[in-house]
Amino acid sequence: MTAAQQPVGNAPAPSVIRDNAADRVFAVRDMERARSILAKEHGASRISKVMANFLEWQDRAGGGGYRWDVEGWTGGDLNRFVVKTEGEGSRSEGTELAEVQALYSRAVARYTDVQVGIRHDLEPGPSRTHATVGFESMFPYWFEVEGAAFLSNKGELRARIEGSYDFRLTQRWILQPQAELGFSAEDIPEIEIGSGVTHVELGLRLRYEIRREFAPYVGISFERSLGRTADFVRRDGDRVENTTLVIGLRTWF
Repeated sequence: MTAAQQPVGNAPAPSVIRDNAADRVFAVRDMERARSILAKEHGASRISKVMANFLEWQDRAGGGGYRWDVEGWTGGDLNRFVVKTEGEGSRSEGTELAEVQALYSRAVARYTDVQVGIRHDLEPGPSRTHATVGFESMFPYWFEVEGAAFLSNKGELRARIEGSYDFRLTQRWILQPQAELGFSAEDIPEIEIGSGVTHVELGLRLRYEIRREFAPYVGISFERSLGRTADFVRRDGDRVENTTLVIGLRTWF
């Protein structure tokens, strides 16, 4: 009878072995240090990463613009401290949107982290600070999805969800479609936000990985304000819809 043919049992697992035979030969202190290093290298290590998803120049109507989306974290397999920042602006108007998040991230499943912390909006003014609850997850077939809800210091509730997928055309050429939706529970006219679905963004970027951690790209991005948000944008004389060509860099270390 092979091992695969053995009946499944329900006996309790054997107790953890506490008798370290090497302690009889070598100093216990030296062996404890060696076991500590081994445990750290096989699952308890602390690592860090900085990832720039978007560092790009946008060919906007009425002048060029720029955008960034950067995330850094440090920690282990289960617990991490995460910092995120993203924003955009134009050559003529300067920075129009800018935010920073500081989050505690906890792995709750093999491919899912739950994150809690704060978000501070530097632009547009007046600035706001939000309590944040969100998630990052890898869905089946390698779809990357993340979302978050934000409750501001003025009691305003907003949320967004975004996702992307990497089509590997070759080992170095990758086509990445990306989408984002924004939501708001109420009107916030001073920052051109209306209740309901606030905006949609669709992007398609083709990058070439010179190295895995260094990949320039070109693409196209479409953004449109929706519903009440579009009404506030029109009221202030801004564009409701923008389609832009982009060129940028995706990098990490």
